[in-house]
Amino acid sequence: MKLLSVIALPDRVKARFESSFSLVEGRLEDAVHLQPDAILCSIRPYRFDRVVIETLPASVKMIATYSVGHDHIDLEAAAARRIAVFNTPGVLSDAVADAAMLLMLGAARRATESIALLREKRWTGWTPDQLIGSELGGKTLGILGMGEIGRRVAQRARAFGMNIAYHNRRAVAEEQALFHPDPHALIAQSDVVLLAWPSTPETRQFIAAKTLALAKSSMILLNVGRGDLVNDEDLIDALKEGRILAAGLDVFDNEPNLHPGYLDLPNAFLLPHIGSSTWEARLAMADILVEAMETHDAGGRPVNRIA
Repeated sequence: MKLLSVIALPDRVKARFESSFSLVEGRLEDAVHLQPDAILCSIRPYRFDRVVIETLPASVKMIATYSVGHDHIDLEAAAARRIAVFNTPGVLSDAVADAAMLLMLGAARRATESIALLREKRWTGWTPDQLIGSELGGKTLGILGMGEIGRRVAQRARAFGMNIAYHNRRAVAEEQALFHPDPHALIAQSDVVLLAWPSTPETRQFIAAKTLALAKSSMILLNVGRGDLVNDEDLIDALKEGRILAAGLDVFDNEPNLHPGYLDLPNAFLLPHIGSSTWEARLAMADILVEAMETHDAGGRPVNRIA
């Protein structure tokens, strides 16, 4: 099978695809003359909307997105063209959960200020009042979106002695975790709030002035879900005015053009969307897509087929 990759791949990941397919790296526009059987994409730089999908050559039978998120693909349009779509669920959950803990610790222990103090050569030595942060033990972690990533974060947070609460569309079988049917009540009662939601009409811009007004002044907000879950202006104002304690963010609206207001906030701990950036996750993402495309080509139904 000929596979057109419209994203840049690490060499080890590229080799995995090359072991199973005739891999060509190029632009989406190249599909017309390359006539690939499948296209490998991700959340950037292309959006596979209805117009794009309808203009793909007839040779294209599969779209494999190197991501869990798939809001960049019009699934209905793909189904209408009988193009199978696959994503990478589950295999990056541990990597993202690790990153969530990094965000939590970085925000709680004032890592942005600490790193700046050292790198700018302003540190004059230990003092009792230097950069006092917060411990995690005994605090309540409220998780908005108790999917696979939410569960993995809960597992790690329990090891830090945290209490777990969550909101989901429905209660899940999660031991020692308190279900909140109302996400607003969860925010009001949590010391740390983790956004692990997908981007949907119901979740977009959920974190805004009204919801932030419910939070404790000591609350820490974390986002490993989607950037558009947050109203940037409202969150920046809340951080500036001390209405919440801190934020740890790995995803941003309009990436890579994050709101410049975050950059000057000492209580914002920021990462450049590295949640799944481990070799273990990257190779597992390739494996699950290779297996899906081979299974589909052989007439099977891959478990990660979403259209």
